[in-house]
Amino acid sequence: MDMPTVAIVGRPNVGKSTLFNRLVGKKLALVDDRPGVTRDRREGDVNFGGLVFRIIDTAGLEQADADSLLGRMRAQTEAAILEADVVLFVIDARAGILPADQPFAELVRRAGCPVILIANKAESGAGLSGAYEAFSLGLGDPIPFSAEHGEGIGELHDALSEVLPQPDEDDEDEDPSDRSLKVAIVGRPNAGKSTLINRMLGEERLLVGPEAGITRDSISLDWEWRGRRIKLHDTAGMRRKARIDDKLEKLAVSDGLRAVRFAEVVVVLLDATIPFEKQDLTIVDLIESEGRALVIGLNKWDLVADQNGLLKKLREDCTRLLPQVRGVPVVPLSGLAGEGIDKLMQAVVGAETVWNTRVSTSRINDWLSEATQRNPPPAVSGRRIKIRYATQVKARPPHFALFGNQLDGLPKSYTRYLVNGLREAFVLPGVPIRLSLRTSKNPFDKENKG
Repeated sequence: MDMPTVAIVGRPNVGKSTLFNRLVGKKLALVDDRPGVTRDRREGDVNFGGLVFRIIDTAGLEQADADSLLGRMRAQTEAAILEADVVLFVIDARAGILPADQPFAELVRRAGCPVILIANKAESGAGLSGAYEAFSLGLGDPIPFSAEHGEGIGELHDALSEVLPQPDEDDEDEDPSDRSLKVAIVGRPNAGKSTLINRMLGEERLLVGPEAGITRDSISLDWEWRGRRIKLHDTAGMRRKARIDDKLEKLAVSDGLRAVRFAEVVVVLLDATIPFEKQDLTIVDLIESEGRALVIGLNKWDLVADQNGLLKKLREDCTRLLPQVRGVPVVPLSGLAGEGIDKLMQAVVGAETVWNTRVSTSRINDWLSEATQRNPPPAVSGRRIKIRYATQVKARPPHFALFGNQLDGLPKSYTRYLVNGLREAFVLPGVPIRLSLRTSKNPFDKENKG
């Protein structure tokens, strides 16, 4: 049985994202005192006292022209209402019922699914009078609630248990081979990340427009490509910290970093008309330091005149500017036109395969013997450094360990030589490679005698 869906809706700044975070059990949605923080639909899985469901946080309902940003945000919320099995309609108990609540209550009522009315911010009885006003909406008895402090959580559980189906025990056992590949889409603001994901999904699932910085939350979405389950993470555009004055954007960038840490493959989306700015290189450095597989997407490729010439130049630039991920796939595409998406996903799946690579110890040591004969390690204080053997200690990303004498004196130029050799010999393009140096203890050292 597929998990039922619960949508949280209501006016801006009534506490929807705080309620979402409480039910999910993590601070996934951005929360701020200002209205309008949430813009896209945000989803999470919930196990609420045995009730298992998918929950959707939505933008605040506001009257606006359909073509405006607020109008497009409202359309996203209406789509969530149509998709939901249950709607949690949230009001601010302290503010009471406002004129805007009535038409939106009617919108929810027309959807035809069960509605649970939540009078939020009613902690310690402060908003009880506003909660009583909520009877006038015709959505049933309101639950006095505090999303911030958890008051009324038992009553909400009781109300949900009456309208949500119970999960089957068989549904809880998932085949590990059927797990989703986690892919994060990151980049500077207005690189076209949300447009690309909408094209992948085949629907206007994410809010898009000419305004830079529309996406603020890291949005997680389920998708399937050639029978492979994919969990896509759309993220807010990342700018240099010096240019981030707004507290919300600092939160959004932090949210994007968290998506990178949970991802297996990260697609850095560049605007092909202004590629490889300093911030792009900083983002790649971050991904490499987090040890994630990497693919570079050149978006807006349909706007490029000399495509062959530019692609050759950008691949050369990539090799020069990003030596730490040498060989990273560079894929031209257009999210708006839907071009190059299949090649992008082939590169993503290929990058995950490389990221998971394991090499036998015998093959590594055959390579090491040849590499050290071709270019022996230098001498330190008159004594030549000896590398005795090597092995792979783990994958995701590939991590190798060298064992020998005086390895702490090995210069960085030589470790780079070894890393590049490992990358070439075992075909590890575009992924971070970790190399640990482990100096063997001298058995004749007095301190090591037993």
